[in-house]
Amino acid sequence: MAMGPIMGDHRQKRRTPMAEINVTPMVDVMLVLLIIFMVTAPLLVAGVPVDLPDSKAGALDQEQKPVQISLDANGALFIDEQPVSEPELPARLAQIASSATEEGGPRIFLRADRGLDYGLVMRVMGEINAAGLRKVALVSTQGSETG
Repeated sequence: MAMGPIMGDHRQKRRTPMAEINVTPMVDVMLVLLIIFMVTAPLLVAGVPVDLPDSKAGALDQEQKPVQISLDANGALFIDEQPVSEPELPARLAQIASSATEEGGPRIFLRADRGLDYGLVMRVMGEINAAGLRKVALVSTQGSETG
């Protein structure tokens, strides 16, 4: 006579360990982090909104923070996000040049909107040169040529 489940051993069965990991909480946390980063990333972009031209040149290595001179679409001048009028630009550039510790002054990043008059950009570059600042870089976005 066979013993079935009714009359079986009185030993307790041990549960086998579960071999699956529940990843649902981890996925929830990752989605929340993704949303947080997607919302905050555009807010971290600092500076004056400028539509930069494209260039095939690579990014420059830099060891200290450069001075950013920006020209927006309306032709307004900014030095490190502070508005500057065109007549007071030479005095501000002379102040930057006099406080420099290295030869040629600090690195200057010139950011100009692509729709600006070329003469305005050249006037600003002339003022930078007249102040004795020699390390000037024109900023562009990296991309393909448009035309």
